[in-house]
Amino acid sequence: MNAFAAALLDPTLPPPADLAVRNGADLTSRFAIYRNNVTWSLIEALADTYPVVKQLVGDTFFQAMACAYVRAHLPKSPVLAYYGDAFPDFIASFPPASGVPYLADVARLEWAYVAAFHSADTTAMRLDAFADAMRNPATLANAHLRFAPCVRVVKSRFPVVSIWHAHQDDDPAARMADIPIPQAEAALLVRPAYTVQVIPLLMPAADCIAALLDGVRLGEAIEHAALPQAHLESLFTHLLQTGALCGIDIPEDHARQPS
Repeated sequence: MNAFAAALLDPTLPPPADLAVRNGADLTSRFAIYRNNVTWSLIEALADTYPVVKQLVGDTFFQAMACAYVRAHLPKSPVLAYYGDAFPDFIASFPPASGVPYLADVARLEWAYVAAFHSADTTAMRLDAFADAMRNPATLANAHLRFAPCVRVVKSRFPVVSIWHAHQDDDPAARMADIPIPQAEAALLVRPAYTVQVIPLLMPAADCIAALLDGVRLGEAIEHAALPQAHLESLFTHLLQTGALCGIDIPEDHARQPS
């Protein structure tokens, strides 16, 4: 299998020695056709997953970059929708793409979109349950928030959220002209129903959610992010309205109240 995979990815290698064909067909030419079909199917899968990346660099460049990726990365799953998780890091290390410094982060946003879309369903936290927890701020500070599997946070030193949204319109070039490239942006990705939402975030809010996703206690995450109270209330409203929150876990010693 290793020899087969190597030959499948490298057009300079001959077909595996243990392969055979019927009807006297030429093994080398038949294997080349198969190799080409596999390569193009994977390139097309990447194009489906990373449409904005493809629009930013054009068809020819994208195909060449994707082909280089395919030759270095075999699929880990038979489901092509899951292929390409390492593509953003590949782009970041791909010298010809260095002229588009935000390209890798746009790809990271697009992969987060795919991951959110294919994530498991879950039950969102009820508003009354959150309101009950909010009645004791001291207890809440030690709580850990549970998020829906679809929740993702993307942060970049480039305006990747604006770039992504610009390419959801019919005339992305016009909107791209108004985007200041040296501008950091962040987004929350969540799937409240069957559609992924890409919601712009202030960087402190993104830092707060990222810390909470990593298991940091609520009070510590809020303090570290230095999020103003008004922005904090807006953030939690968004999290609840979009179904991003599943629950709140309060350590038992903090949950007990003195009699």
